[in-house]
Amino acid sequence: MKHPATIRRSLVCVRVLAIGLLAGLGGCGDKLLAPDEPRSQYDRYDAARDQRAASTYFDEFGYARPNLRGRLLPRE
Repeated sequence: MKHPATIRRSLVCVRVLAIGLLAGLGGCGDKLLAPDEPRSQYDRYDAARDQRAASTYFDEFGYARPNLRGRLLPRE
């Protein structure tokens, strides 16, 4: 017969792994915001004048990154 502490420890490990697995699978859903939805109160104004900042850019390694700086900095 196994020691009760060993059984308890294995149950805790199984619970932690199950929670981690469920949390990991929950992040694989659809994006919350579509690329064509307005991002701020001024975005429709910029889109109507074809001055809307791109939502992503490609870095020096070729990976798509979110264009946070381009979307948040004020227009000149």
